[in-house]
This record gives sequence, C-alpha cells and structure tokens, in this order.
Amino acid sequence: MTVNTDQINSFRALALQVTCQAVNRATDRQEARSLMQNTIKRLAQQIPASIAFIGFDCRLIVLPEYFLTGFPMGDSLAAWAEKACLEMAGAEYEALSKIAQDNSIFLAGNAYELDPNFPGLYFQTSFVIDPSGSVVLRYRRLNSMFAPTPHDVWDKYLDCYGLEGVFPVAKTAIGNLAAIASEEILYPEVTRCLAMRGAEIFVHSTSEVYEPGRSPKDSAKITRAVENMAYVVSANTAGITNISIPVASADGGSKIIDYRGLIIAQTGAGESMAAFAEIDLAALRRHRRRPGLNNLLVRQRFELYAESYRQSHFYPANTMLEKEIDRKHFIQTQQETIERLAKLGVI
Repeated sequence: MTVNTDQINSFRALALQVTCQAVNRATDRQEARSLMQNTIKRLAQQIPASIAFIGFDCRLIVLPEYFLTGFPMGDSLAAWAEKACLEMAGAEYEALSKIAQDNSIFLAGNAYELDPNFPGLYFQTSFVIDPSGSVVLRYRRLNSMFAPTPHDVWDKYLDCYGLEGVFPVAKTAIGNLAAIASEEILYPEVTRCLAMRGAEIFVHSTSEVYEPGRSPKDSAKITRAVENMAYVVSANTAGITNISIPVASADGGSKIIDYRGLIIAQTGAGESMAAFAEIDLAALRRHRRRPGLNNLLVRQRFELYAESYRQSHFYPANTMLEKEIDRKHFIQTQQETIERLAKLGVI
C-alpha cells in the first residue's frame, strides 16, 4: 500500500473516453509496439488539451480497458503475450509515466502485462501512475473468462504478493485509490474487499456495450458506489478499430458516480472528455463518519457471512499451476464447474 499524507480535499476527475487501436492484426511484436506508441502519442496531446478545458485542478484521469491493445481474438496465450503484453518496467509504462509527470496527474489505465514470476502467463492489470511517474497501484484482474488470473495460480501468487497485493489500495494525496477491471464491477466481493482496506475512489477501466437504457454493468456501478459509499470513475472505450467486430460495439457511456449513487457526469458515444466532475473527499469522509441508518459501510457484519464463503467452492483455484494451458482450458473449467454444482443442487 502506497501512503501519502499531503491531502487534496477537492479536485476534478476525468473518465477519458478514447478509441482503442487494436494490435490484433499486427504481424509481429515490433508492429504492435509501434501501434501502442502511436496511441500514447495521441494521449500525450489529448490529456493536456482536456485539462486546459476542464481546469488545472483535474488531478485524476482514468483511461479505458486495454486501451493500448484491444483484447485477444484467436491468439494463443503465448502469441498474445509476445505481441500485446507490457513488461512491468517497459517502454510503454515509461511513456505513460512521462504523461503523468508532465501534467501533474494521477493516470489510471488497464493493460495486459507480463510478470517474471509467472513465465508463460500474463495478467490483465489495472494500474495507477502518480504525478512523480511512479506506479503506485497494480491490481491484477481476479475474474476473467478467457485470461489467466491470480486465482488460477493462487498459492504461488500469494507467496509472491500476499493478500494486500491481491487487493491493493494506494493511499495518495487525492484519496485512497483502488481499481476494478471491466466486468468485475458485477462482482461485489472485489469492491468490498477493497473497501475493507480503505478504498474511497474506484477507478474502473472498461470496454463494454453502451445502451441508452440501464445495462447490468451500469446498474452495478451505482450499486458498488452506494454499498461502499465511494466514488466510481468509469472510463469506457470510444470503439475498437483494427479488429473484426464492428467498431462501435463498445462505445460510450463513461461516467462518474458519487458516494450516494448519483451520476454526476457522463458522456455519449465517441471520443470525449465530457465525463468529468468534482471529487469532494471531505464530503465523502463526512458521509462515512456520520452515524445513522444510511451508513451502510460501518453497519457491515462480515462475521455473518465468513463461514458460508469458507465452506463454498465454485470456480477452482490453482488450475494453471505447473502445466501448459491453451484457450480451451477456460471454457472446459467452467463447464466442469457447472456440472459439479448442478450435481450438488446449487445451480
């Protein structure tokens, strides 16, 4: 956990909605890296221009899910790792760190990332870079349908990073930051474990279908804000190009939700900096420290639920330790889990 005691009690945050230039059609690592650097160069122009419009008290900018690469379609784990995954101290992080430094911002985003502790695998990582250029938060997505997660190598991951590394919270000058990756907004346990560790602002990088009505993910964003009495800053893509699916399949609806569950900023489709709003830390903390019926966070009785969680075993851990995996592994493991739970009468 990163700690900073020089507090800024009020500032603006931006969920920056940008187009993802996918690297799926790149023929080699060099071409993919060139596409990523082009995206970073665009961001290096769009971010200061957005700040000039919003105001120089904009201290937090959240970028969409896998904004540098898109997601794998047909690539093997090894091929995607070689082509699209960042090194933890690689050139892409260095370039993003420079943007954070040049603009005196906290920059949050999401990328596929290699970890030397787990050769042959990669993780989808949500990160926060502070104004000094340091990565102060690195959260690995825990629930994924078609990508490795820490849970798939659970015992070794805990040995390497401990439980605080699984659920990291960065205590910074702009509050206690935590990350949620994409569809994990639908998993209340993830945000709850982060809230237990003091999270006040959830940065949510996503790439999702935008609907004029309220989608399950949009409903979940409001719910996660209310039940944890926290801000949610959710940045969606403005479409994904250079890939087989239609460009606008994941486009629009970036938003900021306050600790009462009120949407205080949102945008429609296309590239946009319209989803910006004030983050009032002092008001959030007063809200959390006020006794009464509405203080849902303080009223939690976790001991009530602990034993039920301890006794329940759904999707298995450690399925990717010490063996080579292809993409069939993910759906096969899910099918086996469904069959087992059906036999037990749970589903």
